[in-house]
Amino acid sequence: MNCIDLFSGCGGLTLGLSRAGIRGIFAVEKSPDAFLTLQHNLMIKKTHFDWPDWLEKKSHDINVLLEEHKSDLLRYQGKVDLLAGGPPCQGFSLAGRRKKSDKRNSLVDSYIKMVEIIQPSFILLENVRGFTVPFVTNGKETQYSSDVVRKLKDLGYYVDFKLIDFAEFGVPQHRTRFILVGVRKKNGVPNNAAKEFFSKLYAKKDEFLKLKGILATNSVRDAIGDLLLSNGTYSSDEFPRFQFGKYGKTETPYQKLMRADTKTDFPDSHRFARHNDAITTRFSIAIKEQLSSAAYRSRFDLKKSSTKCLNSELPTPTLTTLPDDYIHYSEPRILTVREYARIQSFPDDFVFLGKYTTGGKRRVLEVPRYSQIGNAIPPLFGEIAGCVLMEMKNAYNN
Repeated sequence: MNCIDLFSGCGGLTLGLSRAGIRGIFAVEKSPDAFLTLQHNLMIKKTHFDWPDWLEKKSHDINVLLEEHKSDLLRYQGKVDLLAGGPPCQGFSLAGRRKKSDKRNSLVDSYIKMVEIIQPSFILLENVRGFTVPFVTNGKETQYSSDVVRKLKDLGYYVDFKLIDFAEFGVPQHRTRFILVGVRKKNGVPNNAAKEFFSKLYAKKDEFLKLKGILATNSVRDAIGDLLLSNGTYSSDEFPRFQFGKYGKTETPYQKLMRADTKTDFPDSHRFARHNDAITTRFSIAIKEQLSSAAYRSRFDLKKSSTKCLNSELPTPTLTTLPDDYIHYSEPRILTVREYARIQSFPDDFVFLGKYTTGGKRRVLEVPRYSQIGNAIPPLFGEIAGCVLMEMKNAYNN
């Protein structure tokens, strides 16, 4: 099975699909920062893609690609098994400044244009749950999910979607996302094919997680309990003002899975923030008193803060691109990039490149490591989804 990955980010979905045995053709990602991470892990360390000669191996804007390479894309018509990806979601997110006018919302139409040109056998589209919530302007509703379903049906697809919490699939994070599947109508494909994806997904879950050796539900401690600051630190010449963490003893099946392919005592991107004494004291109180976000704001008279103290025995809330939103469950600090990656189910041998953080006006242009991970589709979910799609392709071809 082969795949083109649109809005690929740093490669979370691509990694999951590759582990399911799906071969990449190429990926489209606008951010040079995110593409650099994808390229390092899935094009240099591993050769996952059969990248075409006509497309330069770099970041690309999907609309420029559609405009300048339509004839090249048309060569793939009817020859691609899967078109996958998650169009940028900030304009739909219930957690952000939800705007119908956000220009990123129109990238969903770019995704559909690619479907129209390439006519893949399968479509896998991910977005935030706010994608199903209508915008209301002057009493008139606009619901993007309904529009997408209608357009894909008009293009000849059976379509279904569900809101799925990735915490049900072993990811140590409550992350509910809109997942849409389309199956191209042809002989041998039943009219309930798209619905069948979701029934197969849940039916396969227990077997998949058993093969992975992990539980269906994993807590934040299960995920990152071996990455404590108390394990000890070391200095790096690249970032001399910061301390980096060492591995502790592997304590859970999830940690064992994430560390399976690592050959070092020093986790990648496990750099600790440099908090001042006032912040450390504030965090210590929050941990001791298990303060909610509202209680945290009230306790320290803060006007704007969504800071959450993580519960060690539960999956985390949805990770955002802002690491200051979360306090470690037992240490007075924010999470490291590697802890973020663990919670998103990136294995420890997946290396992140670029800046760790950014701010101000640069946030519009740069995608640092925390943002790359916060925007990603968890590879663990991508893998099980890929396994189901492979089964469906084999069944329909037979």
